[in-house]
Amino acid sequence: MNLNKHSKLAKRMHLYIRAHKKIMLEIILITGGCRSGKSNYAVQLAEAAGSHITFIATAEALDDEMEQRIARHQAERPAAWGLIEEPLKLAEAIKNGLEQSETVIVDCLTLWVSNLLFKEKIKDETTVTIRIKQVLKNIEHCSGSVIFVTNEVGLGIVPAAELTRLYRDCIGRVNQCIGRKADKLFFMISGVPQQIKGKE
Repeated sequence: MNLNKHSKLAKRMHLYIRAHKKIMLEIILITGGCRSGKSNYAVQLAEAAGSHITFIATAEALDDEMEQRIARHQAERPAAWGLIEEPLKLAEAIKNGLEQSETVIVDCLTLWVSNLLFKEKIKDETTVTIRIKQVLKNIEHCSGSVIFVTNEVGLGIVPAAELTRLYRDCIGRVNQCIGRKADKLFFMISGVPQQIKGKE
């Protein structure tokens, strides 16, 4: 069976299950520092669910370094997964992902915030907070699991530059909004997940 036929079969099975079983929305947040193993753990959680998976990438290859980062993350996840590349329209991407999969990974919120600041020229954390609340509102009636990957950027010194402080504060607000809604929250430390919320 070729990949295209496999994808169509998986989608038909997903729609059949959705039609015969009520699946509530589950939100999982994975946070931590740089190179702490967040993306890798998101992949592990998604694979453990044993369902069809769609990966939502918010990054754009704007330079050589980012191209290398994207390539590295691509190598870490199965080629058979669905892929949606969307730097801004997060709610729409999540809805589309959950129409074809039971599990969606959003990697990452940190770059999504960066895109809002630089592409949409947002200048305050209130507007960013409104945007993430709109995302959560728009997906609240969806079914399936959404795994959000983000960064914890507020544990260091206060940045000297105004834009950097705004970026830090916006990410903090976004993380709070997702964290409060999350069914499960993990903090990654040196590749080891620490479950902060949702322990069974």
